[in-house]
Amino acid sequence: MWPWEHLAFGYLLYSGYVRLVHTKRVRSDAAIAAALGTQFPDIIDKPLAWHFDVLPGGVSMAHSLVFGAPLCILCILLARKYGAKAAGPAFTIGYLSHLLGDIIYPIAVNGFDSLPVFLLWPLIPGAFSGSRGMVGNVAYYFEKFTVFLGTPRGQLYLMLELLLLSLAFVVWATDGFPGSRWILRRIRPRRSTPDSDSRH
Repeated sequence: MWPWEHLAFGYLLYSGYVRLVHTKRVRSDAAIAAALGTQFPDIIDKPLAWHFDVLPGGVSMAHSLVFGAPLCILCILLARKYGAKAAGPAFTIGYLSHLLGDIIYPIAVNGFDSLPVFLLWPLIPGAFSGSRGMVGNVAYYFEKFTVFLGTPRGQLYLMLELLLLSLAFVVWATDGFPGSRWILRRIRPRRSTPDSDSRH
């Protein structure tokens, strides 16, 4: 899955969890934690494998339940300790949704030819990413993706992807765009005040 697909898929799962378990809207801090969780495995594995050559592949350590299960438990405990109780489960659901997405995506593209052995890395070694580097790997996989979209299965996949993204946006809007204000506060430059101007 691509980052935007992971984000949409993970948000839908977390929003559904909140509605079913807590019967209330998604909190902003939890939405940010869930979003981070949806990207976390790739944030760790891709640079370490593709740029630093520390890991054998871009789907290895952070995609493994051997690493992920203790990490999620630790996040839940730390979130409770520091008064952000909702953030722990949010990150965990986002994180696990990424792993689930990386199981679904190869099946959608290649059929049932590949097994999700990455879930048990390093107990079961995963695929080697090659030595194309960060930019080279992104270009390689994006080219493969565009070729796939030209096939009948790829066109069906594209329609389902647009449906996924649209549904995620509608649900996010229904939830009140949680997390958007937090993001905007960090993007927009702070307005200067007369007092601050006088100090310069």
